[in-house]
Amino acid sequence: MTYRNTRAARRALHRTAVRQGGYFTAKQALAAGYSKQHVAYHVSIGNFERVERGLFRLPDVPPSDHDDLIRLALWSRGRDDVPQAVVSHCSALALHDLSDLLPGKVDLTVPPGFRKQPPAQCELHRGRVEPRDRMRWEGFEVTTPLRTLVDVARDGAVPFEQLARAVEDALERGLATERRLRQAAEELRPGSRLAEALAAVDSAR
Repeated sequence: MTYRNTRAARRALHRTAVRQGGYFTAKQALAAGYSKQHVAYHVSIGNFERVERGLFRLPDVPPSDHDDLIRLALWSRGRDDVPQAVVSHCSALALHDLSDLLPGKVDLTVPPGFRKQPPAQCELHRGRVEPRDRMRWEGFEVTTPLRTLVDVARDGAVPFEQLARAVEDALERGLATERRLRQAAEELRPGSRLAEALAAVDSAR
């Protein structure tokens, strides 16, 4: 690693941290041009805040409205320093404003081989989330409205009335098309909750 001058390193790290609600990892600091000794020094004088092992924060960056989700995404990072978790299920419904439910825990979908033990405020769902089924938010990724509706329909934790309302809202706001929703319902199984929700929306029109 060739270390940059202080000003260039600060700018590079700031750009990274701002996209993540002020947070940055040890590897991101190294990539920006800071050595381990530089990071330790800036922690000691208050320029950096140590959040947990390998995770830091720039105190001059205002906290994000979704600070908890950013931290959980960064907590889930693998050896390559890339977050593995995607916000999903009821938490994704809330982010897309498709439900007025207040989830007691944060729902995250992680790869089947994910081994970290989740924090107390987090519930893990194991599965694959393809690139087409996820979208970028501020500092983390969330399942698309379509994938979110499929997940909560399959999971069964959301009351049917809430699911039907979420489907109706997604259609009215153009967040998902009727064709894609019907296709997804057929792929789940005959008579799935998603198919029933679509039928309820049709009957209410």
